[in-house]
Amino acid sequence: MNNAIEVRDLVRKFGSFTAVDHISFHIERGEVFGFLGPNGAGKTTTIKVLIGILAPTSGTCRVLGLEVPRDTARLKQSVGYMSQKFSLYEDLTAQENLTFFGSVYGLSRLALGPAIEHALARFELERFKQVQARELPTGARQRLALACAILHEPGVLFLDEPTSGMDPASRRKFWELIHVLAGQGKTVLVTTHYLDEAEYCNRLCLISQARIIAEGTPEHVRSLAKGGALSIACSPLGKCLSALLSRPDLGETSIYGGSLRLVTDDPDRARAALPGLLNQAGASLESVTPDRPTLEDVFVQLVRESNA
Repeated sequence: MNNAIEVRDLVRKFGSFTAVDHISFHIERGEVFGFLGPNGAGKTTTIKVLIGILAPTSGTCRVLGLEVPRDTARLKQSVGYMSQKFSLYEDLTAQENLTFFGSVYGLSRLALGPAIEHALARFELERFKQVQARELPTGARQRLALACAILHEPGVLFLDEPTSGMDPASRRKFWELIHVLAGQGKTVLVTTHYLDEAEYCNRLCLISQARIIAEGTPEHVRSLAKGGALSIACSPLGKCLSALLSRPDLGETSIYGGSLRLVTDDPDRARAALPGLLNQAGASLESVTPDRPTLEDVFVQLVRESNA
């Protein structure tokens, strides 16, 4: 069996509220799988079902061949979980956090010491080992949370919004660590609301309002874009932006660097309308060039369609 995770027709309700609505997906062993969408879309609830914290209302879930929640006790030693809201004990040092989580995961005293030393070196935490978790820089704090989650060398790793609050450089470094782990055979399910992070995933799901709206490789999901995008060099930028915002029928406009970016269902129609529109606004058009649709563009289009 190549699938580390299999989810079929999963539903999770809280009273009358449906947090996860008939979703299905699979994740192959050694794959980095992204679960992307806005806060409240159902990402964290899905993870909590997969690790046995929540029982599914209906549907089936298997992790490493074990059915959840029936086999949760057997699964405990084979998965690691890095929580979005709680991963570390603030009053404990880095080393003390590792010691605690290693004990929780059942590492023997003989195995615990070497595992902690390896984790400190692996995640560049040696200089922080006597520092309380609350005093750690954000990047080091998140690396420590990851180290705690994999101290027992699980086969599957669940990371829930692991890069929240990180600066761009720390986020990139963290993703490099994720791919090192995947290269060592670990299966990684990672949730994020940063759509640019989808590029780091082998495959991904886009989820909105509890339902999956797209699935596949980043390139495949990007290919679902309708229409295209235009990069517009014009001046003054403020007048140009106001003019385009007055014409929502042409598409969605945003500032990108020193130019404007228009995501449109009909690039030819939009291009033809630009000279007259900007001239009427007292602005000048310098150039219009095609731009590659982003995953964010696709997500916005698909959400709009699903809500129509």
